[in-house]
Amino acid sequence: MLSSHMRSLRTVGRRLFNTDAGQFPAAKQRFIPTSGNYPKGFYAGGSACGIKKNGKPDLAVLLSDRPAVASAVFTTNQFCAAPVQFDRQLINGAREAGAPVVRAVVTNSGCANAVTGKQGLVDAKLMSEAGDRFVSRFSGSAVGGSSSLVMSTGVIGQSLPVEKISTGLDGLEVGEGHDMWMRAAVAHMTTDTFPKLLSRRYQGGFSMAGITKGAGMIHPNMATLLGTICTDANVSQEMLDRALKYAVARSFNAISVDGDMSTNDTIAVLANGASGAAIGEEGFVEFRDALTEFMAELAALVVRDGEGATKFITVEVRGARSFEDAKRVASTIATSSLVKTAFYGQDANWGRVLCAVGYAGVELDTGAVDMSIWPGDGGRPLVLVEKGEPRLPLDEVRAKEILVLEDVKVVVDLGVGQEMARMYTCDLSHDYVSINADYRS
Repeated sequence: MLSSHMRSLRTVGRRLFNTDAGQFPAAKQRFIPTSGNYPKGFYAGGSACGIKKNGKPDLAVLLSDRPAVASAVFTTNQFCAAPVQFDRQLINGAREAGAPVVRAVVTNSGCANAVTGKQGLVDAKLMSEAGDRFVSRFSGSAVGGSSSLVMSTGVIGQSLPVEKISTGLDGLEVGEGHDMWMRAAVAHMTTDTFPKLLSRRYQGGFSMAGITKGAGMIHPNMATLLGTICTDANVSQEMLDRALKYAVARSFNAISVDGDMSTNDTIAVLANGASGAAIGEEGFVEFRDALTEFMAELAALVVRDGEGATKFITVEVRGARSFEDAKRVASTIATSSLVKTAFYGQDANWGRVLCAVGYAGVELDTGAVDMSIWPGDGGRPLVLVEKGEPRLPLDEVRAKEILVLEDVKVVVDLGVGQEMARMYTCDLSHDYVSINADYRS
């Protein structure tokens, strides 16, 4: 039973805002959902608490009505932010205790609480405690110990105005419906041009919903940005850790916008078991693959919103000796500034791609390599290299027809094995420089 105060938190809020898709760029509106299938026992909400100078939404809460198993992957940047350090400790403590403890994820945008010294750690703890008080009010009873993960994004090197967060939580509304999840997604945004929200219901009887944010400082070797996935599946800590490790390597660690690695990057998965759908070893692969596909689709939204981006580029490397080899080659192509600028200029300069394959550090049989570009509209691909030999003369007309499209896929077959990996990236435009030159203003 919900307490009377819990019901009021679901229905009354002082700081509401517009979530209509029409306020976002027309070209991005097709990526914004108008409805959803959300996991049982999870509540969401967002508000403006005054961190951002422009008064836009900057505070979000995702909350479970019961303790949830939590797993996370964090940035490998050595200047990892205070929230990263705090969350890592909280989740490791839950693992050691052998019991789920997480009830909420509190996220602020506008201030990263990164490179803020000892005070940053104090502020992260205070932010978590404010989240715990919110959970206590929601459930009508006090929570024991730390139960709230915290995430921060925004400008580095500025102190977190934690008192604004605490006050903002006092008036924040949460609920189960689509509009409340959209409010949380909007409150995550910094340089994002649209909110990134996804939800799915699966045949196994469970659902997933996820929110992510990011448009710049996106590059693998971590969780790449901020994101939370909630599921009502009943899954153990060990299985959730295993599933996330597999999934993140094929999703959030398979995207690149600009090659920069943030100080705050965190991807967390919460599983509260509210659906009653138990995941055992028999159903683990199905759950793992569902999580992987879900996270890959969510991660792709980040690339589609890459700062200044005009293209969504899938790099698919096939025929490798191992997944690691395929991933390394795909990553090298996806992070090449020369490749990315060629796509921006709609220039079929395939030599830049082949050059990146060659310096990726993977042993090749150069006489076995094939390369082609594929249009996002499902039309005829264009073969550029076959068995290491260029396909000449280059069909410039077909190349232009493909490269003018927003969605393009590069396929490289190394011809030495059976493994495959994908990376998702975008082009590099003049606007990327303009956006990041003016970021603090």
